[in-house]
Amino acid sequence: MNETQTPPMESGDLSQRIKDAVGAGDAERLAGLLDPLPSSEALRELLMLVPDERDRVLELVPVELAAELVEEAPNEMAVELVERLEPERAAEILEELVSDIQADVIGELDEEDAEAILSEMDEQEAADVRRLSTYADDTAGGLMMSEVFRFTDTQTVGKVLRELAAEDEDFEQYRGQHPCIVDQNNRPVGVVSLRGLLTAKRSELLTSIMVPPLTVPVDMPLEQLEDIFDENPFLSVPVVDADGVLVGVVMRSAFTDALLERSESESLKRQGVVGDELRSMPLWLRSRRRLAWLAANIVLNIIAASVISAYEETLAAVIALAIFLPMVSDMSGCSGNQAVGVTMRELSLGLVRPIDAFRVWVKEVSVGVINGIALGILIGLVAWLWKGNPALGIVIGLALALNTVLAVSIGGVVPLMLKRMGQDPAAASGPLLTTITDMAGFFFVLSLATLMMPWLIS
Repeated sequence: MNETQTPPMESGDLSQRIKDAVGAGDAERLAGLLDPLPSSEALRELLMLVPDERDRVLELVPVELAAELVEEAPNEMAVELVERLEPERAAEILEELVSDIQADVIGELDEEDAEAILSEMDEQEAADVRRLSTYADDTAGGLMMSEVFRFTDTQTVGKVLRELAAEDEDFEQYRGQHPCIVDQNNRPVGVVSLRGLLTAKRSELLTSIMVPPLTVPVDMPLEQLEDIFDENPFLSVPVVDADGVLVGVVMRSAFTDALLERSESESLKRQGVVGDELRSMPLWLRSRRRLAWLAANIVLNIIAASVISAYEETLAAVIALAIFLPMVSDMSGCSGNQAVGVTMRELSLGLVRPIDAFRVWVKEVSVGVINGIALGILIGLVAWLWKGNPALGIVIGLALALNTVLAVSIGGVVPLMLKRMGQDPAAASGPLLTTITDMAGFFFVLSLATLMMPWLIS
């Protein structure tokens, strides 16, 4: 017996074997290399390939495996993978996915590509995808799937159990859903638990063991869905249209993914990254997206720097000011970012609207005055003790106090103003706040220093 153990396959070896299998068009070998991998690792190997090789992989591997790879990919990458395929193959892959993911992908394609793929899909499935893709992404309609675990109010427990036993594989897609009971007009009248089905008499009607359903409208926003899932232990919630007809179900997992995606998107936007950027995307696309934000920041920084230029003589006379300029602008920026964060949170929860700008401003000014005085005294004492000049402490402390009030005022209100103008507050608030607090901080320090020059240089 050979007791020598086969060493684990190195990542580089695996990548090369995948490339070799793609080059040889060996579908069986390719599936054997990718299928045993976790979905995330298989996607990583796919994205290590050049676009033409990725296309070939999705054409060669079994359609179920191709669908897993598309499902694992971020939405923008999933769209790119699908749109490069022939419509017939793209349709085969999408038909393996649940309807909400199908709609996400189809909704991002241009109309011609989308229709080419939909024309190759099952007629009813294509109609469902068209309907789902019309809903906004951050609503119940945009998050729901059309596959609903439903029975009619005329069925008995025994009939339902026989259906479950006979069509076990078909019902696998409803995992995580409680059976929804509908009337003859397809309006929800109740839900039952699987445990209730198993313990009830076979002759009983479903209506005798059901409980009233909790449904949500298709246009319910993500913030209100968050309240529903926070207050109830449901794994899914039925969705109804304006007429009360059952049209889908929102899974808790889809809702959680949407919250995470929004959080990640807002975080990336604050850093100047637009969209689902991955390093496997085309070089020029990634460069163009980043440059659009960076170029705007050059202009904003030139404006801030121009303030320093206007006070060159003051800065040259009191060189110690240069030490405290970045402190004043940075600490004020931190205060402003706190205000931005609170406003963004309240916007996402629906607790404030652009019309509330004045109320938000008043509340932020109140906090800014208290924090500005406290921070101003602290840094003023530091400047005085460090440089031995009380006038310097007054200049720096007063400048920080004033700039803190300004920063929180701007941080609290700017997202609301941007929202009213139809701009993305998550992407634009940060750069505007940074520029204004830098410019104002420099102005407060240098103008106050100019006024107190006799005491600063004495």
